[in-house]
Amino acid sequence: MSRQIVGCFSFIAAVLFSLMISSAGLAQSQPFQASVTPDIAVHDRNTMIEGLTLSLWGENPQKALSLGVVNGSTGQSAGFSWGLLLNYADSYKGVHWAAVNYTQNDFLGWQSGFINYTDNRLKGVQTGWVNYARRFTGVQLGLVNFAETAEAGLQVGIVNVIRQNRWFSEFPDAVAPGMVLVNWRF
Repeated sequence: MSRQIVGCFSFIAAVLFSLMISSAGLAQSQPFQASVTPDIAVHDRNTMIEGLTLSLWGENPQKALSLGVVNGSTGQSAGFSWGLLLNYADSYKGVHWAAVNYTQNDFLGWQSGFINYTDNRLKGVQTGWVNYARRFTGVQLGLVNFAETAEAGLQVGIVNVIRQNRWFSEFPDAVAPGMVLVNWRF
């Protein structure tokens, strides 16, 4: 039985090794990334990963399933990033699940963690203790929800702020700049 297990692992290692060797000539895209840090990794941090990344701290442009402690996505990335501590991205389409999720530009999809922060446009859902989006279309569910502006959005939580709203002057399309339990703009 143990010979079969060793043989199976040897076969998997040989396949992974041959994939890395055969795809080395592509240089634009790789199916797999493993990293300890962005500089101690199977592939350079500028290599597009289209497949799976496993890392303590990884950072690549990607269209991938990313599993790690800290997942960094550069450029226009997409996929599912599941980080123990932190997911960060330039722009991202997909799912970010970590204690802290940060997107510098635009995020399309679902951010879920204790703190979710999109510094430009969020289209989608944020679920967490504290949710922030500069420009917001979608749903924020959390203890504290904050948006500078909203095209069409609903906030549900203890503190809900949409700064562009005016006190009940646009009701029912918008409620107020700050509300308890629920706030919206449509």
